[in-house]
Amino acid sequence: MGNVEKAVHLVRQHVAAGESGAIAVELLKLAADNRGIWNAPWARVLDEVRALPPESRTAIADALVAQYHSAEAGPVARGNALTLIGVIARGLPGDRLSAERLEKLDELGRRQTFWYLERHEVLAEAELAAGRALAPAVVALFRRTALEAYRDDALPALAAKLTEPVLNVGEEWAERALRDADGAPEWQALLRHAATATAARPTRAWEQRARALIEPLGADRVRTTVVPWFALAGRRTFELERREYEPDINNAYDPYNANALRGLTWVLALLPSHPDTARALGALVETSLRKVAGLGPRNPKVANAGVNALARIDGESALAELARLATRVTYKGTLKLLEAALETRAQALGLSREEIEELAVPAYGLTEVGRTERQLGDVTAVLEVRGAKAVLGWRTSAGKGVKSVPAAVRRDHAEELKELKAAVKDIDRMLSAQSDRLDRQFVADRTWAYSAWRERYLDHPLLGTLARRLLWTVDGTIVGFADGELRTLVDDPVRGGADVRLWHPVGHEPAEIVAWRDWLERHGITQPFKQAHREVYLLTDAERATGTYSNRFAAHILRQHQFNSLAAIRGWRNKLRLMVDDSAPPATRELPQWGLRAEYWIHGEGDGYGDDTTDSGSYLRLATDQVRFYPIDAPENSASCYGGDYRMWLPHGAEPVDSLPIADIPPLVLSEVLRDVDLFVGVASIGNDPTWQDGGPEGRFQEYWTSVGFGELNQSAETRRVLLERLVPRLAIADRCTVEGRFLHVKGERHTYKIHLGSGNILMTPNDRYLCIVPTSGAAAPQTGYLPFEGDRMLAVILSKAVLLADDLSITDPTILSQL
Repeated sequence: MGNVEKAVHLVRQHVAAGESGAIAVELLKLAADNRGIWNAPWARVLDEVRALPPESRTAIADALVAQYHSAEAGPVARGNALTLIGVIARGLPGDRLSAERLEKLDELGRRQTFWYLERHEVLAEAELAAGRALAPAVVALFRRTALEAYRDDALPALAAKLTEPVLNVGEEWAERALRDADGAPEWQALLRHAATATAARPTRAWEQRARALIEPLGADRVRTTVVPWFALAGRRTFELERREYEPDINNAYDPYNANALRGLTWVLALLPSHPDTARALGALVETSLRKVAGLGPRNPKVANAGVNALARIDGESALAELARLATRVTYKGTLKLLEAALETRAQALGLSREEIEELAVPAYGLTEVGRTERQLGDVTAVLEVRGAKAVLGWRTSAGKGVKSVPAAVRRDHAEELKELKAAVKDIDRMLSAQSDRLDRQFVADRTWAYSAWRERYLDHPLLGTLARRLLWTVDGTIVGFADGELRTLVDDPVRGGADVRLWHPVGHEPAEIVAWRDWLERHGITQPFKQAHREVYLLTDAERATGTYSNRFAAHILRQHQFNSLAAIRGWRNKLRLMVDDSAPPATRELPQWGLRAEYWIHGEGDGYGDDTTDSGSYLRLATDQVRFYPIDAPENSASCYGGDYRMWLPHGAEPVDSLPIADIPPLVLSEVLRDVDLFVGVASIGNDPTWQDGGPEGRFQEYWTSVGFGELNQSAETRRVLLERLVPRLAIADRCTVEGRFLHVKGERHTYKIHLGSGNILMTPNDRYLCIVPTSGAAAPQTGYLPFEGDRMLAVILSKAVLLADDLSITDPTILSQL
């Protein structure tokens, strides 16, 4: 006889003997043995008890109450007793342990979900049967759990009864929506309808119902009410208890509310086009794709709904958001939707995908390149683009500049002020996105007709602020923009041409490149990214010897998740390596303009689950290997996540495709691909982390950390060295600094320090002792006057460390002082 049969037999024996107390004890023992999980076999025991006549069930329920109050009962037994009473006493007179049940429900309300076989829904049913509503947090718990219940009817049936509140509490946006809808049946109905958005796209019937609900509220009122909710997405009003095996639930979306968010994006897509709508949807897409520990992107379904909504909205602002997001989003599913939306728009207008991206960039109210003025009463608002940022300033009627917003503007022009502040934020976001897009144009091999290029780039109110800081070739002549015109290296004006290309230093003599760097400095031009100072990666003798691959960036140890993010930003496709028996392709970048595919061979590093992986099993670190090139349509390689040889998996009878001779790769393509890989190593290597001086787990990376942290300079660090040789004489601490070899030497009062120009790691006298200074996330470079390009964070870190150490007697940080 099995355990279940024995339990059923014992219950029947105790029933026959009228021993209700013994039945109660037996049920509690079973619950303890089952850890409170009433799966199908053990549910037979409950079915046996539920089938008893009311007087027998009453006696057993009362016996369970007595057990609850017994001195021997612990918290687990009391919790099991509450559940059993809920099961057995359903339909019986009386309300047993109501206060205790309420306390248990409040405790449950602090959880994300529970396993449906714990049968906690009987507690909620008992409360409802007693005529009492459940607390909002408890309603939220049961709704979330019902969404995850597997092959269970009880929880969905209970959730269907829980109609109030219309959204789950616990998230800022939802609680704001509940307040806005309080006492307004029309809003309640709209929110309730939004929460039914459980499909990828709305049906015609769903949209018809939504339009009917929008009409009495008015489109403008719906937009101005809903848009502020989106800005609050991702923020909680109280934290839920997180069990050890769960992801970071407090940074995820409530799954019930996520459906409502999705529905609200569908609602906004039905409204007339408005910049606020596009802006809010774009921000929601980015918020929804933010990474959450143990989960990945916060909620791709909501992000996808936001993209689909933008794709349905006509007008410049929605197209601009689609184009901006296409340069920022790295999550494959959402990026695919963005690509499809832009392709559809391009086809509808008879344009190429590249052209639609260019035409999608708005002016954001700028009336000339990088500038506009707006008269607000007696005050003039001046909106200017300075470098990578937009700045809003003010000028009085007397022509005097003021920093803060004048009171008269706040009072009399609140709506115009709001628009100007929104334009500042929009410009900052779009500038960053367009800078990244232009940085990727080098391998696009793009040519523009001169007139179209001037309109879309050089003279465009926003893109002109980037284009006028870059170098171009007009009919083969290199030009830059200075003093109101395109000019050659000797400042001769260039006023026309046929074809324009973005200039790249590969293939040009060093003297010519240096001359253009001097030209930029002479005209005070800071480039939005490295162009004249761009690293050039030429074929080496070692690569000629290997023939078909480069080992230049092999044998590095990289932080996997940081590498994965960088790869996606630079247009590479990669799959996270898990410590499982599985295979994965290399990190790849497709170069369709050249018919090529670049591969960077990598594999997971380490074999200690938990030490070398996250809780979810993904490797913390990667080991790197070769860079290879293949025809773009060649079959994909793959290798075990643990490591091993990469192989092509081919259909029967097919022959593998060899990697291409690296000497045959166009120099520009080779340089840009290796520059990407150098970036991955330069940023994600553990050798650049000052906290890894102990060598990491078991000290096994000590030798690697030392070799990278203080070794030979890579190309980007070499560029940094050349630049620092020019910058250091301009520093206020110039008399204490010299650039020698791989280091910036800084003479302090306590010690002399050597800052490595690649990693930023520090050695100090005597005996080259290591000094650990961990930079802040937003380390800013000290004022040095002119800088030739933006975006080198390591340069800012090195300079800020130099300024700190040059005045080492003023250091107050106890962590640093203890090392000095």
